[in-house]
Amino acid sequence: MRFLFTGYLFMITLLSISQTKKPFRIAIDGLTHTHVHGLLGRAKDGDIEIVGIAEKNRELAERYLKQYGLSLTLLYPSLSKMLETVKPEAVAAFNSIYEHLSTVQACAPKGIHVMVEKPLAVSFAHAKEMEALASKHHIFLLTNYETTWYGSNYKAYDLLDSLGGIRKVVVHDGHQGPKEIGVNKEFLEWLTDPVMNGGGALTDFGCYGANLMTWLMKGERPASVFAVTQQLKPEVYPKVDDEATIVLTYPKAQAIIQASWNWPYNRKDMEVYGQRGYVIADRKGIKIKPSSTEAEMVKVVPSREYPYHDPFAYLAAAVRGEIKVADNDLSALKNNMIVVEILEAAKQSARTGRKIEFK
Repeated sequence: MRFLFTGYLFMITLLSISQTKKPFRIAIDGLTHTHVHGLLGRAKDGDIEIVGIAEKNRELAERYLKQYGLSLTLLYPSLSKMLETVKPEAVAAFNSIYEHLSTVQACAPKGIHVMVEKPLAVSFAHAKEMEALASKHHIFLLTNYETTWYGSNYKAYDLLDSLGGIRKVVVHDGHQGPKEIGVNKEFLEWLTDPVMNGGGALTDFGCYGANLMTWLMKGERPASVFAVTQQLKPEVYPKVDDEATIVLTYPKAQAIIQASWNWPYNRKDMEVYGQRGYVIADRKGIKIKPSSTEAEMVKVVPSREYPYHDPFAYLAAAVRGEIKVADNDLSALKNNMIVVEILEAAKQSARTGRKIEFK
């Protein structure tokens, strides 16, 4: 009953917002990342207006537009062509991770804000160029993770002091593998390409743990990074890793990031251990044991309130100055520059077998 009531309140909120201000004008660069369904499905909610879609694969574009009842007049063969005609408030990139740079190169000089899907970039060199463009042209460059919108993670964050601070964090992310769960061919083609994705499971799911740990540590860079990767299914993923473990050390804490295309089920959860107790968070809620003398408690955590429940409502609120994006926010550029730095060090460590020290 609680979920029905929460859903009712959410719809009332959206209706109220759509009646009091103009919908947020957003355009899409690329459709090959299937997380785009989250935005295409939002078009009917009233607070978001999709004003253009850039996608060179016309067959894919027509399939998606038909699925969501959107007009073919929204479709353009390239981002540059679209931006000649369409004047969006922001562009959401649903192309390969390698192409995030070209999205920012096209949008930043026009003062158009950008949100990309995780991770921010395939390399630290790409990330530095993107950061410079965002700074020069004064745009938001945000990164979207599914776990950013879990109320449970914020509840865990709020409990850190009561647990006695952070000593160890273990983050688990992944699923059975992209091919095994049936992602479409357009997504699979670049997701399993070491150039276009920047790696395999290490990139695809290691970024979640790096993002969350950077946030939990309030923006602190790790002292060192060590990683091990494997190809447990080389016949399925011959070009990239499908199993990765990353260890981050800090002066008084450690994180173990387990990224895998070999879990027997889909998971996105984290365990945070302090000096006195622990909290375990997943998409539904938390388990908390405040101290060694207290019993473990299970709590359901509701969705966050508008606009912190959803990437596109958050993007709109940030662009329109309704909320402030702090440097250490999960979507923020500064946090995600550290994420890319961690991922690059992890790839170097896995390749050389050495721990990478951060200066």
